Amino acid sequence: MKTSKSHENIVNETTPLVLAKGSKKPKTPLPKFQIALLLTLQLSEPIASTSIFPYINQLIRELGITGGGDAAVGYYAGIIESLFFVAQALTVLEWARLSDRIGRKPVLIIGFSGACISILCFGLSTTFWGLVISRCICGFLNGNVVVMKTMVGELTDSTNMAQASALVPVVWCIGGFIGPLIGGTLARPQDHWPALFSSPFWRNYPYFLPCAVAACLFVLALVMLTIFLEETLPTKRRPKFTSTTVSVSSSPDSESLVKKSTTTVPLRSLLTSSVMIPMANFAMLALLDISFRALQPLFFSTPTYLGGLGFDPATIGSWMALFGIVDGVSQGLFFARIVGWIGPKRLFCISVLCYAVLMAMFPIMSWIVRTRGEVDHAITFALLCQVVMLTTWHTTYGIIFMFMTASAPTNDALGTINGLGQTCVSVARAVGPALATSLFAASKQYNLLGGNAVFVVIIMMAGGMRWLASHLPDEVRDRNE
Repeated sequence: MKTSKSHENIVNETTPLVLAKGSKKPKTPLPKFQIALLLTLQLSEPIASTSIFPYINQLIRELGITGGGDAAVGYYAGIIESLFFVAQALTVLEWARLSDRIGRKPVLIIGFSGACISILCFGLSTTFWGLVISRCICGFLNGNVVVMKTMVGELTDSTNMAQASALVPVVWCIGGFIGPLIGGTLARPQDHWPALFSSPFWRNYPYFLPCAVAACLFVLALVMLTIFLEETLPTKRRPKFTSTTVSVSSSPDSESLVKKSTTTVPLRSLLTSSVMIPMANFAMLALLDISFRALQPLFFSTPTYLGGLGFDPATIGSWMALFGIVDGVSQGLFFARIVGWIGPKRLFCISVLCYAVLMAMFPIMSWIVRTRGEVDHAITFALLCQVVMLTTWHTTYGIIFMFMTASAPTNDALGTINGLGQTCVSVARAVGPALATSLFAASKQYNLLGGNAVFVVIIMMAGGMRWLASHLPDEVRDRNE
């Protein structure tokens, strides 16, 4: 089957993409309301997940569990940030398969409910184990990423899927912009607005307010999901009666199609090099990206005498929001043109090299702070350089989804590949924060390579990803459906 040239649009790690060339098939209009509703539901997830970043390190310090002082904060922050992905890795494939049997909406309802309970528990936690349990609840009950990815595919076809995919990264970047602002601004409200938050409750639970706002968004999402979102699983979808409904639904061909749609693709049949190479790149991409995301707020919050920037939660939230909004706008405006100009594989390799520069900016900023003795305009310039490098690095998500989708041998296998891919990514994201922040803590605590050993190790890992990237196909091939 041939598909539209609109594959040049950007994609995000939560969306599939069908790539092809020169289609003569007329473009199908998008189901705008359902697509818009699905994107709105997705917005609550990045808001909640990124809202904890500005204050998580300060929360760890205030719990008094860091026997090693400020340098040991990274150990505990990394564990907490990894737990969601550990739990998700254990269950996400089963949630994907369950949605093939009982429908997409029931699984989404479970996922959003679990996320709502989890973020409320997080805000009410006053012990390390309370934080641990809350993150595990969210991970175990959350299959939303894979299910929403599948629903986008079921709401579109080969002529308009890329058009829908172009809207998703904007949603995730908006979430990455709003989430840190909520976390940084609303954390410890009794310090900012003592007249409004004078109750002892806010002194006992100083980080509950941003969590409560995120929970309200999940409740709103649940209401919208229950009332307005239509089921997309073919075997559970309500029939739309037309003059041809009876004859079509009773035909032998339609019965065979239903049976085919419910057939489970054997996992072993997908373990081929054409599938595993893009999946390995995807997992490595996720590992490196989550390592940066874990290190960034930790580096921002680390005191200057240890080589960090010593930012408070509000400043951390503002900078992370800037990173998110610039990233989203740049991807939406320039990604498609750059892919068409440079080519997907070449751009992927260039973006991987930019990751090394992105990480190298951390020790450079440490050196600047030590040399100048303060955080000044030179640090601002270095952070803006990081914004540029991050924007280039994040083009890898759109490109790897082109290769991932093209690797699926049939439409029936695409859902399973999405589930397998998300499982690998969840494992990588479980390892990444704990590995990166523990290395950061050890580097600072034992002054390894001047406190910069963590950045050297991760840059070497980026070199390994560059080798993996060289094994991708030279072109994104059309998928035979």
